[in-house]
Amino acid sequence: MSSLPHDDLGDAWRAARVRPAGVHLDHAACSRQSTEVLDAVARHARHEAELGGYVAEQAAEGLLQQGRSVLAGLVGMAAADLAFTESASASVRTLVSRWRLAPGARVAVLPGEYWHNAATFTDAGLTPVVLPADALGRADLAGVERALRDDPPAFVHVTLVASHRGVVQPGRELAALCRAADVPLVLDVAQALGHVDCDLGADAAYGTSRKWLAGPRGVGFLVLRPALSGQLTPLVGPELHDDDRTGVDHARWFESHDAHVAGRVGLVVAVGEHLAAGPHRVRERLAALGRATRERLDGRGGWQVAEPLDEPTAITTLRPPDGVDVREVVARLRTEHGLLTTAANRERAPRELAGPVLRVSPHLDSTVEQLDLLATALAA
Repeated sequence: MSSLPHDDLGDAWRAARVRPAGVHLDHAACSRQSTEVLDAVARHARHEAELGGYVAEQAAEGLLQQGRSVLAGLVGMAAADLAFTESASASVRTLVSRWRLAPGARVAVLPGEYWHNAATFTDAGLTPVVLPADALGRADLAGVERALRDDPPAFVHVTLVASHRGVVQPGRELAALCRAADVPLVLDVAQALGHVDCDLGADAAYGTSRKWLAGPRGVGFLVLRPALSGQLTPLVGPELHDDDRTGVDHARWFESHDAHVAGRVGLVVAVGEHLAAGPHRVRERLAALGRATRERLDGRGGWQVAEPLDEPTAITTLRPPDGVDVREVVARLRTEHGLLTTAANRERAPRELAGPVLRVSPHLDSTVEQLDLLATALAA
């Protein structure tokens, strides 16, 4: 592949940002915010200094409510269903700590579940059970259907796109199976929102600002359908709201109030930029970047790509040749070639990874020439 679709998106994304110090191929870790997002965060911080923090927050409430509506809409829900949080990790901790589940209740996960999520479930007194999957870690739908029918868990938790392997789970089909079994489905969309389609019919979804949406760090979100939030104990007491929470959107019961509001403002601006670019066009370009990456890197210097060539994500992970230290390679790529990548260590998904893998994650402004530079560096 010598070209990519929607070059106008790449040009606009690049023009909207400061020039990077090197070649940034690590957006699955933390993406690059636009100048407008940076300015919006700074403006709100200045308003806090000028007006007072809570007065500035009230002045931004209209914008924040628009952001709740748009963010929730990307996962098929409404503004009233969304709570801002500090991160995806904070979101899942809030969810399981407030959910009135019996001690030892079972939560069904896939083999590649992210380590922090699994640790959160165990810490909350839940019992993770593993659903069947194929060799890529993708859910085996027939096996999942049998598991839900024969021994249904309290809920199913699926990371739609993992951090250690750029494979998309069949979220829509899993949501249908869960509905049929009357088992709630929770989606971790931290690596998915702004990257792949997330409007799939889940009962809850959560994620972060800093990855594919290219918003600030320190901001996340939790989206809950009313039927599910009714099973949770509110994070804040009724004394914080008039009339015992009357008229307060149900998800706001789980929203922290001593928060980085400027970061939330920045996230809302970033989501607006994503919508203006066209989510479908963004997904097409990111998928093409993923394919171009895999075409160029598979087999180079003995590195082996883990994902199928046409997997519709921009995340590529590579297994190293025997005896190669992935972390040393990542450091060398950065210091000697100016190429920013990630070493995804085994603890991210100990059931699926035998050791560290090299993760490459370009965004809209990445070019095939940059991918060729990486291929040459790996071959060397």
